[in-house]
Formats: sequence, C-alpha cells, structure tokens
Amino acid sequence: MQLRVLDSHTGGEPTRTILSGTPLTQAIAPGDARPSVARRLETMRRDFDFLRTGLLLEPRGSEVMVGAIVVPPENPAHAAGVIFFNNVGYLGMCGHGTIGAVETLRYLGLLAPGKHIIETCVGDVIATLHADRSVTLQNVPSYRIAKDVPVDVAGASGLVCDVAYGGNMFALVDVSDQGWMELSAAKLIELSTQVMESVRSSFPNVDHVEFFAQPKNPQNSSRSFVLCPGGQYDRSPCGTGTSAKLACLAADGKLQAGEVWRQESFIGSVFEGSFEWVDRDKGVISPSIRSRAFVNADLQIIVDPDDPFAWGIPSV
Repeated sequence: MQLRVLDSHTGGEPTRTILSGTPLTQAIAPGDARPSVARRLETMRRDFDFLRTGLLLEPRGSEVMVGAIVVPPENPAHAAGVIFFNNVGYLGMCGHGTIGAVETLRYLGLLAPGKHIIETCVGDVIATLHADRSVTLQNVPSYRIAKDVPVDVAGASGLVCDVAYGGNMFALVDVSDQGWMELSAAKLIELSTQVMESVRSSFPNVDHVEFFAQPKNPQNSSRSFVLCPGGQYDRSPCGTGTSAKLACLAADGKLQAGEVWRQESFIGSVFEGSFEWVDRDKGVISPSIRSRAFVNADLQIIVDPDDPFAWGIPSV
C-alpha cells in the first residue's frame, strides 16, 4: 500500500492529510453513485480503521495529531469531501483540520484562491483561500444548547458551563477567577477531564471542553484551553470551539454580527472569528474562522508486513 500523505499545522495543531492510496480516495467514474462523506466515514470505521490507527498512533504518529482523508465529494461541483479522525475515533468537524487540508491542496496546486465548498460528515462548509494563503472557514451553523450548567470539580465551588455546538459538542467554562490558565497543560487536562465527566451526566454527547480566561496578549479577546477526545489538548484555538464560543457570545449579546473576536490558544496562536445570524430568535449563527496553515512534511508511508506495530500501538 502506497499512501500520499502530507503534514501541516494550523496554529500549532497538526493535521495529517491523506490524499491517495486508499479505496476511500479513489476517483469516481462518471455516472457512479457518489456516497456522502458521512457514509464514507462509516465505511472507513467499519473496514479501514487500521488507516486511522496506523497513521496517527505511535510509533508512526502521535496522540495530538488529527487525520484528514480527502475523498471525492458527493456533489461534483464541490471541491472535496474530508473525513476527520484522531487517536480514539472520528470527528464530526475539525476547523484547524479543514484549514490544514485546504492549505495542503493549495501547496499541491489543486486549489486556487477563491471560495471552495468542502463536504464534511456534519454538513458543507465554505473555505475561502486568500492570496496571502490564509483561509476563512465559514463553519456549519452553531448554537448554544444550555447556559449555566453546574459543574462538579474537586476543589472548585460555584463552577458552571455553557453547552454549545460548533461542529462538535462543547462544554465552555469561564475559569478567569480560578487562576487555572497559569497551570501546566497536564493539570488542565486533569481538570477539564473532570468537567467532561460531570457534564456528560446531563449532556452525554459533549466530547470537548473549553476553558477560557483573559488573554496574555491584550490585542486578543480571550485565551482558551481545549480538551479534545482522546485526552489531548488543542494547540490551536480550535475552530469548532471558537465557533461554539461565538454562539455563546452572540446569545448573550456580548458580540455583534460582523465584529471580530480574536481567540488566543494556550500556546499563543490566534484565530480571528466573527459571525452572521442564521436565526436570531433561535440563537443560530453562521461562524467564520480565519487562520493560516503551514505544510511541514511530505511523507512516504512504509508498511513492513513483518512489523508488528505497522498499524499502530493499541491504546492501553
């Protein structure tokens, strides 16, 4: 098996993009049925999950890496479909990963500046590739589901969160008064995991936790720490997390349509976000996230049939 794989990072968060070499990435003949990205994801989960484990788990990958397989779109007028996955499973949407995949396609000469429709398993998104190589991602509609949900964390009292959807499900916690953002990443993973366990008792679909507090750089609007499925934190400000954050800000009237929100990550990288209303009465917004990705590796994947860990070291 020969796979065409390129690595990139968006705001420090890596994306490993697979472009060819699998049945999922094969071109579709004219007249053939075009399965949706969601159906292709189920096919990958059922028949090709070894690609996920082999590409992302040790010894070839790392737990922080996100994978993106570029597949033929269901609608031939669209640019591409993308399946996202990580060390423990599959993601509905990935903002930094979409930006990384778009930059990878640009690097290969497959996308020119302009607007491109990208299909994901949770809906179509619009990626505008700018002349400066930055990308504005118009994400799927986002909205808050619940406000001020009590959170049980050892040593903290009166903690609450908002639950919101931005392509993935988030519990968003203001930790400005806790001083947590000065702690280590390992400690924040521990605390955010407690939040996840607490919130899931009422909202079992929550799979991300976002802490936010005052930014280090006064030019930015907020600083975030995002726990992703699999127990790793997002090095970028998180595209779907920023979308969820924008939905909460819009619902509370703290950010107006078209106003720019600069979301700072735990490591200091920045996404610029804004929104337009889809349905003000229902609190549904159309969020946009702008950032830039950088291709940093063009890989030849080697699978030795004698290698017991060719398809990854199972999680223990």
